[in-house]
Amino acid sequence: MSCIRQRPRQMDIRKGVVSLATGAGAVYLLYKAIKAGIKCQPPFCSASPICIARLAIERERHGRDSGELRRLLNSLECKQDPYTRSMILHSITRCVYLLESEASACTNDDITLVGSMLDDKDNSVKIQALNTLKAFSGIRKFRLKIQEHSIKVLELISTIWDSELHIAGLRLLNNFPLPDFVHPQLRRVMPALMEILQSDYILAQVQAIRLLSSLAQKNDLLYDILNCQVHCNFLNLFQSTQPGSLLFEVLVFAERLSEGRSSPHYRAVKWHYNEQSLHEALFGDDSRLADRLLALVIHPEEDVQIQACKVIVSLQCPQDVGIRPSCPPSHSCFNNGE
Repeated sequence: MSCIRQRPRQMDIRKGVVSLATGAGAVYLLYKAIKAGIKCQPPFCSASPICIARLAIERERHGRDSGELRRLLNSLECKQDPYTRSMILHSITRCVYLLESEASACTNDDITLVGSMLDDKDNSVKIQALNTLKAFSGIRKFRLKIQEHSIKVLELISTIWDSELHIAGLRLLNNFPLPDFVHPQLRRVMPALMEILQSDYILAQVQAIRLLSSLAQKNDLLYDILNCQVHCNFLNLFQSTQPGSLLFEVLVFAERLSEGRSSPHYRAVKWHYNEQSLHEALFGDDSRLADRLLALVIHPEEDVQIQACKVIVSLQCPQDVGIRPSCPPSHSCFNNGE
């Protein structure tokens, strides 16, 4: 008889568990929490991904703030050791992604507080502050305030040789349009960006090339990019042995550079380039770019094939041909039987 009495209670518990587990909002929040918390060791139990997800679920149910994000921001103002500061920032980042309404209720003063962590002596704190700013940059009202830190971020990227810091800083800069007032600083850090591109750390290379591709579309920065000095083996970036993700981004970069240098605005000036410049490596008389592009046309990844063809077309056809029926004979590296 006792077993019979327990069955209704067990069924009620099971129904509650199933309804929680299958709820669309709960599942989505748990997924986001687990994704945000991968490879992470939170300093406080209450700030773990699952705990934050529970807070988000409770807020969804009851419509009240958890207060967790505010608590973490307040604790950041207190004097902490570098490890604790780093972990607090990491937890704030997760809260911004998971507790979106609470993040939207934050103020510019909170952004300033997080931005002040970029001056911390510890690199791990700087990296976590960059990640937190990137999380906040997904909220439109904070973008202008975060842009104010662009020059500082560029300074960090160019003066500290740390791949994780490069990735975090470049991801932040790639998350919003850079304002014109940072262009002088961009010219100064161009060599550093080119060095990161030619490093051996794929994630940093991809982020660097994305930023450079974006900057290549700015008329006042194009020459600075093209005249930037590169290694003698720069064209190794176009080898089929490179990861497809990097190859694709490098080809996009080459296409935008080709389009930029072929534009009427750029061609109106006679430019002079350094012998070791990016321009000479890609478009100079002795460049072997054509050979690399032809090899990539048969690359196993379709997006790489297509992008290689786009670069070839951009090299063959100047951008100012307008409505001409075909591309005129030119000094393209694909002529003369090559």
